[in-house]
Amino acid sequence: MARAEAPETAPDPTAAVQAATLEVPPELVAQSLGEWFRAWLTRIRSGDSGVLPVILALLIITIVFQAISPNHVFLSAGNLVNLFQQSAVFMVLAMGELFVILLGEIDLSIGYAGGVGAAITVQLVQPSTAKWPWWGAVLAGLLVCVLIGGLHGTLVTRLRLSSLIVTLGGLLIWQGAMLIILGLALSGYPSLAGLDANRQVLYNLMNGTIDPVVSWVAMAVVVIGIAALLWFGDSRRRRSGLVAPPVSLTLIKMVLIAIVAISVVAICNVNRAAIGTLAGVPWVIPIVLAVFGAWMVILQRTKFGRYVYAIGGNPEAARRAGINLAAVRTLCFIICSFTAGIGLLLYASYLGGMSGNINGGQLVLYAIASVVLAGTSLFGGRGKVLHGILGGLVIGGIYNGMGLLGLDVRWQFIVTGLVLLVAITIDSLSRRSATSGSAARV
Repeated sequence: MARAEAPETAPDPTAAVQAATLEVPPELVAQSLGEWFRAWLTRIRSGDSGVLPVILALLIITIVFQAISPNHVFLSAGNLVNLFQQSAVFMVLAMGELFVILLGEIDLSIGYAGGVGAAITVQLVQPSTAKWPWWGAVLAGLLVCVLIGGLHGTLVTRLRLSSLIVTLGGLLIWQGAMLIILGLALSGYPSLAGLDANRQVLYNLMNGTIDPVVSWVAMAVVVIGIAALLWFGDSRRRRSGLVAPPVSLTLIKMVLIAIVAISVVAICNVNRAAIGTLAGVPWVIPIVLAVFGAWMVILQRTKFGRYVYAIGGNPEAARRAGINLAAVRTLCFIICSFTAGIGLLLYASYLGGMSGNINGGQLVLYAIASVVLAGTSLFGGRGKVLHGILGGLVIGGIYNGMGLLGLDVRWQFIVTGLVLLVAITIDSLSRRSATSGSAARV
């Protein structure tokens, strides 16, 4: 007689829901501002401090350099605008590097890969030689950067080479290529100074300003547009029964964005010239904001962005889920090099031309330190485009402050190395704390 089998226990229909709830960060399901704040404090205590350290770093940098800078000029309108311009290059490079770091990879070549694109662009607009229109020269330079990124991504994904080795080799190769392009019998080290329209457009990318009245109008339009997107986006999610932040938190975000925008435009519209008039928002600020907005939408609002985070968090799980790892990784390297082309073009505009003295190795260290200081993990899977903006401001603040103090390049190198070490240490300690906290809760 066969032994009767014990009846199978019916699966608990709420188990999946409970498991999913445990995986959702508590601040995402908070129903009030108080609940959100308590969940935020819990996340900080668990080791995930988010952008809090970089905000504190900005405050410390501001207080220290304002106190010790000659004549306390750090917070003057002229110096703050100069700080925005200096930080712009770091921010753009950091936002590009972010795509690769989110995968757990690295790109050490962006300083010179972008330099190749910028050198091509500046050479092509020279009136004595190629005479290309500025938009055609910019497209040509950025296309070369796209090809460079595609090459790096292919070597890493198809041949399974280390991104560290591939891009370290790329750093040397593209540095040599940039010097060759600048040494061609076109115009030597090309300048953007001149009365012709094409060179003036590129020169004004960093040095030109928007009319003060237009600056206020454009700021109002942008702030209202962002506020509308936030409000209607969160309202739509609530009506659909999806997770959305509390209404009060949405309002606070809108107010903070308005305050920051008004402050930036007010500072830029102060007359900064010793003789004559120099006022208005530099063109570089809307350029950086355009890059920020585009990359933020791609990472946080598209399927591709979700794939990037999934691969950085767990590549094997992403592969089993049907994600094309090679295609996503290659595209991230392309975006990184493309963004580097924009960053180095801004740098060329800031310098007034291209030179073989551009230190691409130092620029890439600034970019990596920027994103890691602001909370992006070098191990992949964690980070936001906002980290590139905030981290770039920190690095730019240090760079600007040292310049005001008259420190030479030797100290700048030392501080750059120390900042990078601090950034990696913060990232490692944060991950260790988060892991310990998770283990303790099990």
